[in-house]
Amino acid sequence: MKIEVKNITKKFKENCIINKISATFESGKVYGLYGRNGSGKSVFLKMIAGLYIPTTGEILYDGIDLNKEDKYPVSLRAFIERPSFFPDLTGYQNLKLLAEIQDKIGDKEIMDALEIVNLIEEKDKKFSKYSLGMKQKLGIAQVIMEDPEVLIFDEPFNGIEKESVNKIMEYLKSQKKEGKCIFISTHIMEDLNRLADYIYEMDCGSLIEVSNEKNK
Repeated sequence: MKIEVKNITKKFKENCIINKISATFESGKVYGLYGRNGSGKSVFLKMIAGLYIPTTGEILYDGIDLNKEDKYPVSLRAFIERPSFFPDLTGYQNLKLLAEIQDKIGDKEIMDALEIVNLIEEKDKKFSKYSLGMKQKLGIAQVIMEDPEVLIFDEPFNGIEKESVNKIMEYLKSQKKEGKCIFISTHIMEDLNRLADYIYEMDCGSLIEVSNEKNK
């Protein structure tokens, strides 16, 4: 998978959030983003995920502009901002409901995802009873359970204990080796240094490469 971002901007009314960004992202790499709140990180990731259409410019997935075809990237899953689930359903029931949309996986894959994020013991607890960390874990589980080619995480580790963070990081490293394209934004630079092949700073809607695998 190659994702090419070509001179994209995003405006909401007269407010320019993303300003003429161009970049190329490829399979088998982890791309890290950091920046202050309001810098445009979440908007940029939503554009990569197909949730926002660029005001100008284009985003190509293996050379195809899906926005022009009114399609979403099929093998892409994203956890951006706060995860939203049905409060009266359990963690497992929420994932089961999502899995039924494309009907690609069964109970095994759902349980495997819950195991990876250390949420297996809380799978039968209602989402409304989940702590912040548990909600974050469920958001990560819904990204990984269908084994997508592109994985996007926006501040995924908030409220998650160190043991689970380490376990999830090791899983993401294994997914990189399997050729996945992974995006992760966080305000914790230590996490990016552990995970990312390329690190970008988002500042005033611009994307600035500050570190890559060649100079680490």
